[in-house]
Amino acid sequence: MSVRVCVLASGSRGNATWIATERTCLLVDAGLSRKETYARLAAVGERPATCSAVVISHEHHDHIAGLRVLALDLKIPICIAPETRDAVEWDSRLKAIEPITAGEKFTVGDIEVTPFSIPHDAVDPLAFTFESQGIKIGVVTDLGYLPEVVKQHVRGCHALILESNHDLDMLKIGPYPWHVKQRVLSRHGHLSNLATAEFLSEDFDGTAQVLVLAHLSENNNHPEIARLTAQEALNQRPGGEQTALHLANFATPTQVFHF
Repeated sequence: MSVRVCVLASGSRGNATWIATERTCLLVDAGLSRKETYARLAAVGERPATCSAVVISHEHHDHIAGLRVLALDLKIPICIAPETRDAVEWDSRLKAIEPITAGEKFTVGDIEVTPFSIPHDAVDPLAFTFESQGIKIGVVTDLGYLPEVVKQHVRGCHALILESNHDLDMLKIGPYPWHVKQRVLSRHGHLSNLATAEFLSEDFDGTAQVLVLAHLSENNNHPEIARLTAQEALNQRPGGEQTALHLANFATPTQVFHF
């Protein structure tokens, strides 16, 4: 038995993560088209037909762009917060809805899912941990800061997918209009490299064998800046070098991480 994790895509153009055991496969967010989702799954040796459900974090387009077509094609349930569902232009053919609520665990197959609230400019944004066979996976992106409750939820993760959206200097001189910059920088926007590094150096418990930096901005960040900032923070903690650091992007899936 094993647990497999792959970030199929991450960024402002689309987000999707695959978490699988021998019995259960979950798609976390559906920000890619059906064709692209299937192509990326095939590229990493996974089969769309095995998907047990899709779990949605929030209603922004880069997280739900492919939801309708994927759910109809695969005939799978959609695990989604009621307020998030109401914020989406819904297709009446989508009948298999599993309402989820922050703080209330639910199970799909042999994977236990814990949704928890995060600060982001959506109606009811959620992040998640997934547990199976003693392995815990955290998927935490699209949040303006890391409240204590989020830090507690991600303790004990064997793999953590965590936002490192922007470099502060690049954002300040970058092409975004000022009101968009203010949104990104707000407590309901996105985590900067610095904010992520502060968590890694001060609050990260070091349990994760794999840390994936996710949702990097293509305009206001650079992969090597994000990597170096995070690695320097990890190196400040005893045993931090034991955590393998990876970066996700929109263009290609990560490797499949096996636990």
